[in-house]
Amino acid sequence: MQRRTFLKGSAVLGMAAAVPSTWFARISAPEGAGSPLKAPATGPIPVAFLLSEGAVLIDFAGPWEVFQDVMVPSRGTSMEDQMPFQLYTVSADTKPIRISGGLQIVPDYAFADAPAPKIVVIPAQKGSPQAEQWVRASAKGTDVTMSVCTGAFLLARTGLLAGKSATTHHSSYRTLAMQFPDVRVKRGVRFVDEGSVASAGGLSSGMDLALHVVERYFGRDVATETAYQLEYQGPGWLNPASNAVYLQARKADGKSYCPICDMEVDPATAPKSAFKGKSYFFCSGDHKEMFDSAPAKWLEP
Repeated sequence: MQRRTFLKGSAVLGMAAAVPSTWFARISAPEGAGSPLKAPATGPIPVAFLLSEGAVLIDFAGPWEVFQDVMVPSRGTSMEDQMPFQLYTVSADTKPIRISGGLQIVPDYAFADAPAPKIVVIPAQKGSPQAEQWVRASAKGTDVTMSVCTGAFLLARTGLLAGKSATTHHSSYRTLAMQFPDVRVKRGVRFVDEGSVASAGGLSSGMDLALHVVERYFGRDVATETAYQLEYQGPGWLNPASNAVYLQARKADGKSYCPICDMEVDPATAPKSAFKGKSYFFCSGDHKEMFDSAPAKWLEP
């Protein structure tokens, strides 16, 4: 799925709804301490990756690699015990689906017969009411239900984020805040951990949240060893505030940015609107329509 496609797919009705002037909960300290999770002494921890058409590969491939690389030698002598996370994909059915870049994947299970998960991973994707229903039902028995990137929109539609803090891809902060005023949108963080639900920022942030979940189960040493084996030197799982570059929208620096998603655009060819004597340019006609419906709201800090 192209970046522009999944950003446009996040937009639904309600863009003109009244929103408090303070849209985002600004951070002053790292988010996502999270309480320890109790891992079973033996046996697997099932991790379900929810997929539908257009799912973004890195959103779930990054966490997949993190969980599958975890090794806890003290758990037993068998590989099944030492490598505790059991990974599988879930979709509406087991027919092949196309994800980002046209890659074809055959899901392991359909919603109707998927094993009960202890962790659910929701990448950016098209989604469906059936997917939301499955997440809502599965969350009753999970330790963590986590979104990555604009997977936060699907998670929010389940109601599981109501009254909680969450984050998403930096280009969708405003859209998430406007669509779901009962969610406290956090800018500039790699992830937000609310205990039984958690959300990661864009794309590579999913690896940080996955490492954080590993730490909640098995401690800092196991998570550190996993990151070492992955040759992953990103500090985001240790300091989620390391995404602070996204605390503010980009300033005009001789370039033009879409006021909806912060994507760079070419004024010579981009859709255009005027508001209070100033011109604004957009990455797509859809984002121009969203802006035109409530320009003052989109320009709030």
